[in-house]
Amino acid sequence: MPVARLTNAFARAKAENRAALVAYVMAGDPSLESCAAILDGLPGAGVDVIELGFPFTDPMADGPSIQRAGIRALKKGTTLRKTLALAQAFRVKHPKTALILMGYLNPVETFGYQEFSKEAALAGVDGAIIVDAPPEEDGELRAAMAEQDLALIRLVTPTSDAKRLATLLKGVTGFIYYVSVAGITGDKLIETADIAQAVGQVRLASPLPVAIGFGIKTPEAAANTAKIADGVVVGSALVDVIATAYETGQNGAQAGASFCQSLSRAIMDARLEPIV
Repeated sequence: MPVARLTNAFARAKAENRAALVAYVMAGDPSLESCAAILDGLPGAGVDVIELGFPFTDPMADGPSIQRAGIRALKKGTTLRKTLALAQAFRVKHPKTALILMGYLNPVETFGYQEFSKEAALAGVDGAIIVDAPPEEDGELRAAMAEQDLALIRLVTPTSDAKRLATLLKGVTGFIYYVSVAGITGDKLIETADIAQAVGQVRLASPLPVAIGFGIKTPEAAANTAKIADGVVVGSALVDVIATAYETGQNGAQAGASFCQSLSRAIMDARLEPIV
């Protein structure tokens, strides 16, 4: 079921002539209880796939927004095990919405690849992006995840040439995450005209859906990205919306859901041609 839930999410979006909306939330930010409420609001706001980040002390690929979210989560005592508990509570209420984990290898390695994969599957997780686990080094983890039917998703970047692309796509299931800009999350704005050709090359190399992330901050940017992608990933902008709401005494779950609704509407209004 886990990989199938991801496959179905992208298939439903394609059948509706749109891209899927993928939303990133940091587990435990600003607290475990508040994060649970944020997650609960996302499916009704048009989110097809949730990326649930687990905090790490050295998040090398994350920009300031997600770094700050990770620090807040760590201060609240958020761990990988508590992140799995959040996922499990979400899954009880939302059996159809795809949910993947996103984070760094050290906590997973400490947890143990076999135990991590078993516990993730039991929690209703559908897969994971482990940012700093290159294909040359993730074989043991990949095997453990495959045993539990968990999708292993890798990042493809603008610097991935044809040879590297072939290596990156080996063993990948669920979807391909295309990083739209070189650098860290939230660091630059996306320029869709600059990446359309590169995304086309990824499509030629794999039949999997291609989701584009990094630098998508507005509904307009989401709509433009939806014209060339199977999925639109929004992370830092959503994290900032939620953080600002809590800092100003507003309801962060409502603010996050409202922002995602605006993204979902923009993606729907992009009126994509069917992707083949």
